[in-house]
Amino acid sequence: MNIKPDPQAPRREPDWALLRAFLEVAQAGSLSRAALALGSSQPTLSRQVAQLEAQLGHALFERTTRGVRLTDAGSALRVPVERMREQALQFELVAAGRSQSLAGTVRVTASDVYSAYVLLPLLRALRESHPEIQIELVASDRIENLLERDADIALRTARPRQTALVARRLADQPLGLYAQRAYLLAHGRPTAANLRQHAWVGYDRSDQMLRGFRAAGIAADKAMFGFRCDNQIVAWQAVLAGLGIGVMAQRVAAQFPQVQRVLPKVVIAPMPLWLTAHRELRGTPRLRVVFDALAQALAR
Repeated sequence: MNIKPDPQAPRREPDWALLRAFLEVAQAGSLSRAALALGSSQPTLSRQVAQLEAQLGHALFERTTRGVRLTDAGSALRVPVERMREQALQFELVAAGRSQSLAGTVRVTASDVYSAYVLLPLLRALRESHPEIQIELVASDRIENLLERDADIALRTARPRQTALVARRLADQPLGLYAQRAYLLAHGRPTAANLRQHAWVGYDRSDQMLRGFRAAGIAADKAMFGFRCDNQIVAWQAVLAGLGIGVMAQRVAAQFPQVQRVLPKVVIAPMPLWLTAHRELRGTPRLRVVFDALAQALAR
């Protein structure tokens, strides 16, 4: 379908709202998925795409049984729009880095376990001393993209490789094997000789725990873990419920008197911890306050 632009219409500067809608649909391959990502509605997004097509005089998408796909004109437009998006993100970073006010929002991301059991007490103290700073906490084991402002500060177990990010190595977090005290009363304490006679709590799709056990010299396989769940909070709750023995950071396990550490001679590599932020944002006072407070609290 060829859409002819109105020759009488005055030339306009590119409307970023329309271009952003176009790019989101192109990336999602579906109006409904793109609307969900943008927090918009499908009819609104459809109108925006139609408006952009009318301005350009070309159809940008064609419908398929699975959603939409780019036309040749749409494919040609996508590259310059992606460049515009990169520049817009850079503008946001520079503008945020120039903000000298403490008042405002800082978005922090960390794993589910650290968000629930470690960061909340630290953030409470931070909020009490700086009530003008609002905190958004993204509890996720997914790597959030600091370059695209999915988060301002990330607490992760791997050092970021992007040169645009600053990172601070925090204290390694020692891990241990733990079991509920009632479980130990019922089944006895595990030893190196009777490991497979005990119930174990592990992960489902993730092989992180298997690799850790093998690195510690224990010939573990998936069948060893009678209860498996990739959500680490649920897996820990399974240990607390007595479903078996599991792994947890020692600073987290210390909060639960109903569990006891077992097999202390099994050497488990400690978990590295990195605090990262975008280089531009380190100059923002409120972000610097949060970054430094977390670094100081987690350095121990």
